Amino acid sequence: MRSRLWSGLCLAVVLTFASAPASAAEPAKLKGLLITGGCCHDYQTQKQIIAKGLAQRMNIAFDIVHEGGTSKDHRVSVYEKPDWWKGYDVIVHNECFGDVQDEKFLAGILAAHTSGVPAVFIHCSMHSYRKSPAADQWREMIGVTSQRHEKQRAEDVKVVVADHPVMRGFPAEWKTPNGELYVIEKVWPNCTPLAQAFGPDTKQQHPVAWVNTFGKTRIFGTTLGHHNETMNSEEWLGLVSRGTLWAVDKLTDDGRPAAGFAGTGIGPITIDPPQPTPDPKFSK
Repeated sequence: MRSRLWSGLCLAVVLTFASAPASAAEPAKLKGLLITGGCCHDYQTQKQIIAKGLAQRMNIAFDIVHEGGTSKDHRVSVYEKPDWWKGYDVIVHNECFGDVQDEKFLAGILAAHTSGVPAVFIHCSMHSYRKSPAADQWREMIGVTSQRHEKQRAEDVKVVVADHPVMRGFPAEWKTPNGELYVIEKVWPNCTPLAQAFGPDTKQQHPVAWVNTFGKTRIFGTTLGHHNETMNSEEWLGLVSRGTLWAVDKLTDDGRPAAGFAGTGIGPITIDPPQPTPDPKFSK
């Protein structure tokens, strides 16, 4: 009964963080939808870091759907609505629902991106829906296959395609404040890894940031982002902002927003209310 009550009450919580345009009457030029929630991460804080941080660096406003508590098998309600992606320029996936298996449900998510809506995939979205019979379609769309991660430790990130616009301004080598390296089992044919990190447990290099094409749809993905302090860094926010701009085809060759698509200005992200970093119990 409690489970049914929770499911009934677990409706989409939609918040909007709008970038401040040059004119108070001028709306943001890009409209994004951030889907977040699930197990193992501090999504309450991360949704603020992503929405505010990207709005500083590009002209975008987000609607945020955050539901599911810490459940691994929650089905995000918005995905079950027809044409749920209509009106959005990009969908940002930062969700962790590894136990959802319904093939038809997953097809409803895939439909947004097969129809041409660009996407950004962050961290545990790589491990979401991994038990579904259609899991390989999800992975092909993202560009990589991953089902596990190494022990939590800082990651030594190295750029492998320095001249790609997404990597402009990113340091050639960057040690993350903290980390959880995802083991990449397969890189799909249309995926181009942009940065990688060595895994001490697997003794292999694993892509940590990439671009992919899914039909005609542009996809950016990164496995970086388990911890708040990694996300709330200029390196991470700059990378994801450029990746998002690339996905919507608004990134210049020198890694800057196209004319009219710059954000409000780079600065520290203030979390409201302040949240501590999750303790080590947040692990998959």
